[in-house]
Amino acid sequence: MHKAGFVNIIGNPNVGKSTLMNAFVGEKLSIITSKAQTTRHRILGIVNGDNFQVILSDTPGIIKPAYELQASMMNFVKSAFEDADLLVYMVEIGETMLKDEAFFNKIKSAKVPVLLVLNKIDRSNQEQLEAQVQLWQNKVPNAEIIPISALEGFQVKDVFNRIVTLLPESPPFYPKDQLTDKPERFFVNETVREKILMHYKKEIPYAVEIDTEEFFEEDTIIRMRSVIIVERDTQKGIIIGHKGTALKRVGIEARKDLEKFFGKQIHLELYVKVNKNWRSNSKQLKRFGYNN
Repeated sequence: MHKAGFVNIIGNPNVGKSTLMNAFVGEKLSIITSKAQTTRHRILGIVNGDNFQVILSDTPGIIKPAYELQASMMNFVKSAFEDADLLVYMVEIGETMLKDEAFFNKIKSAKVPVLLVLNKIDRSNQEQLEAQVQLWQNKVPNAEIIPISALEGFQVKDVFNRIVTLLPESPPFYPKDQLTDKPERFFVNETVREKILMHYKKEIPYAVEIDTEEFFEEDTIIRMRSVIIVERDTQKGIIIGHKGTALKRVGIEARKDLEKFFGKQIHLELYVKVNKNWRSNSKQLKRFGYNN
């Protein structure tokens, strides 16, 4: 008997969805930072066993959209509800509600199994944990609750084993050696964007998109050329920094991570370009892979 299915991880921003998915897959597919809205796309991670295939889906954190880009991000979340064989609703200690009531109602009335994963329990005591479990049992009676610490790895394997148990019988959807549905350039873009999220403040990280225009793979080296797109000239100056030092730091750190990811030497060229108000331009959003 072979099992296979789509397992979609949803929740508010910063609850640790990407950390959990990366732990399941054993690779860093989703970038992780302390800033909200780090995940912009829906990213699939595929885990294969002899008799199962788990297709995990990390979606953007649920927010109320303020502009076109955020509306597109929430479309990825909507699609995650539509094809799920199992929902992982991830919350953290201290949370009491999903930021969008319509999504919350969808979880409570889901026809597929729901695992409510209560994360960051390393920050709580036994009394607080028991109160939180009771609160969520009352709010989402159709869910099975599993407390975890994604960062510490506590009970992460238990969640994964439970997912496999709940999968429907099915042949695999993807080849057994496939790790994700995203092309290589996507991970270059995300790695560069992660470094920008880590090193720049305020509006800068949210006004940035990355476009890898060249990706040439040779036997021992991959040569890449990526453009950092911003919305205003002032943002371009901040990204580059004094005598190019800020941009150089992004390039060095991204290259190190990409060498680990691809297992090859990386030559990475970075440029900065202004594309005014791209976050509110549906044509530009489509170009960058956001659905509208």
